[in-house]
This record gives sequence, C-alpha cells and structure tokens, in this order.
Amino acid sequence: MLPDDDSLFVVKARHSIFYQTPLEYLLQENGIGHVALCGQATEQCVLYSALDAHIRHFDVTVVRDAVAHIHPELADAALRMMERNMGARLVSASDLRFSGTGGGR
Repeated sequence: MLPDDDSLFVVKARHSIFYQTPLEYLLQENGIGHVALCGQATEQCVLYSALDAHIRHFDVTVVRDAVAHIHPELADAALRMMERNMGARLVSASDLRFSGTGGGR
C-alpha cells in the first residue's frame, strides 16, 4: 500500500511509531484522536505503539488480521493486554471504517 500525494508519511526507526517522530504533533495538528494500528510485530512494535498512543490519550484500534507476530502466544497476550489495559478496540480489516477530516488523512 502506497500513500497518495496528500498523505503524510512518518519514518519509524524504533519500536514505537511515536518514539522520536513527529506523529503526535501531526495527529494533533490535524485533529485526529484515533489511530488504527497494523504491522509487525504484534508483541513488540504494535504493542509499544498502542501503549504510546494510549498514554497520549489517543483512541486505539488494532486490526487483528493485519498484524504479524514472532511468537503466537506472546502475540495473543499482547492483544489481550491492549484490549484490557489500554481500551484498544480489536477489529478485522473488513470491519475497519475510515472517517477522515479530509485530504485522505
């Protein structure tokens, strides 16, 4: 999946998408209070990004069938932790709905 010309792009160099990136600023500047997470690895990068989003008061959705794991049992525990401890909503990709503020963001 490639971003269109109007999409903002952030390079993630560490485990959390928020660590040393302008993501929090960009989300706030664009009035975005909800993030949907997908990617790898469920029990590492997705978990750490969900926690960082949660402590910054963003609503979090994790797309269960759009995350990849290293260890299945740790991934299951991470998904339960995100749901129970962070209030993350777990959904399937087919259930994901986007409502943007314009410009494809």
